[in-house]
Amino acid sequence: MADNIARVFADAIATDPTRPLLTWYDDSTGDRTELSGATLANWVSKTANLLVDEVGLAPGTAAGVLLPPHWQTAAVLLGCWSAKVTVADTPGAVDVLFAAADRLDEAQSWPADERYALGLAPLAVPLRQVPPGFADYVVEIRGHGDHFTPQSGPGPADAHLLARAEARADELGIERGARVLVDASRYPDPVDWLLAPLTRAATVVLCANPAPANLPTRLTTEKVTHALP
Repeated sequence: MADNIARVFADAIATDPTRPLLTWYDDSTGDRTELSGATLANWVSKTANLLVDEVGLAPGTAAGVLLPPHWQTAAVLLGCWSAKVTVADTPGAVDVLFAAADRLDEAQSWPADERYALGLAPLAVPLRQVPPGFADYVVEIRGHGDHFTPQSGPGPADAHLLARAEARADELGIERGARVLVDASRYPDPVDWLLAPLTRAATVVLCANPAPANLPTRLTTEKVTHALP
């Protein structure tokens, strides 16, 4: 069993970096964003470079991530794990914080020197107004490198997270190479919607606010082979 998230991600996209790896829908807004493995890897690299080169984080330092299931959340989480930064799961002081613009009140329980807000808007449009004390994530990462080479070996939490992900992939019936439809409201844990599919080199169609009427068409057009129950 793998114990290195960066390696699992790299292996998942190695066969065909151009295939759609993560497709995002929000039926309440009509938003659809499709990222190939190469495109997501670019966002991940920029995020990791931000953490290492700009914020100056070392392996084992802590990040807070107050974000819902979303394609930008995947970039943030995989960027943290690529930089060997631990994603904290309880409120408290962290070295860096990433927070959705609608969760800034909650962010007060996560003191951090570096704080990034995400509007999660279609087409990664920047925030119209950046909250005081925060920088705009999508603006800040643009100037960072498109490639990042993770340090060898796993991050502090990699083995535990991947063990959970392997177990969940089995429980959820995710087969290797599957195209998996995920209802974001039912599976908010990134172990379910992100890591478990990656351990199977599966691709994901992640849907927020899914409209039942859209399901039959989506199953066909996205070539879904497995819908999480």
